[in-house]
Amino acid sequence: MASVVVVGSFNVDHVWQCEALPAPGATISGSYASGPGGKGFNQAIAAARAGAETTFICALGDDPGGVLARALATANGVDLRDLASDQPTGTAGIYVDTHGRNTIVIGPGANASLTPAFVRSQDGAIAAAGTLLVQLESPGESVIAALELARAHGVVGLLNPAPANAATSIELLALADILTPNETEFAALVARHIGEKIEPDDVGATDGVSLHALCRELLAHGTVVVTLGSAGVFVSHAEDALRGDAKSHYRLAAEPAEAIDTTGAGDAFNGALAASLAGNMNPAFAEHVRFANRYAAVSTERTGAALAMPRLAEVAARFDIADSAP
Repeated sequence: MASVVVVGSFNVDHVWQCEALPAPGATISGSYASGPGGKGFNQAIAAARAGAETTFICALGDDPGGVLARALATANGVDLRDLASDQPTGTAGIYVDTHGRNTIVIGPGANASLTPAFVRSQDGAIAAAGTLLVQLESPGESVIAALELARAHGVVGLLNPAPANAATSIELLALADILTPNETEFAALVARHIGEKIEPDDVGATDGVSLHALCRELLAHGTVVVTLGSAGVFVSHAEDALRGDAKSHYRLAAEPAEAIDTTGAGDAFNGALAASLAGNMNPAFAEHVRFANRYAAVSTERTGAALAMPRLAEVAARFDIADSAP
């Protein structure tokens, strides 16, 4: 069975649905719900529901949030391996407007306690994986430790450089085999590491040759996948990493969706991509991206983050495809 290891964050999400996102100084009304989230956990649930045997490495507090994480991991067949922290389990405040747009505030809590030593203690799980998936809501040195283990064991390492304001270095990026920023994260990486300014809204409109060149400056080897929301996905390969694709760079259109909440769409995409790649490395890379696109599209048609991740059968039924990842 396809095997994915996710190293990352778990948060208890506090979500307000409101007509418009709150402006500074404003007091508005909205409906409230609470549930599980955190980029790491969202991606782990997505990978598991997309059909992969999934291990999730994280840090949790000794509180109801930690209890919730363990219970939901068990219910979804995720092998949760947590470092006990004396900090409260991570939290997030999320506002979602009637167009599905969101604003998020993170309280790291226990997520900041995840150590490189604990990550390294999970060497066996990472060595046995088909793919490793990490994000940047955990300490940078722990993310580096995970990617170093993946590189040492020949495991494909995916780095989702999110959130956009997280610290990164070229050395960190170089440890990834696949880099998966959205347009905001891509613009931040370009400004930080290349010194060029590009507005997030302009990334999707940038011509392919220029976008490919920027991708290659960020990651000299491997593959960069830039998710562009309703504008689809841009893929850029190094010449020695075409992964079955005929072209070094190309775009794939977004899949149709009646989006009501885009909160976890990027996490859905990343978890599904990791699961697809772990399950079958033979198809062209574009087919794995297309599957992840479809999976993410379905996730936006329901509210929430981790619990909005669709089952593989739902994606298959929605797009009339085989009940399996590529």
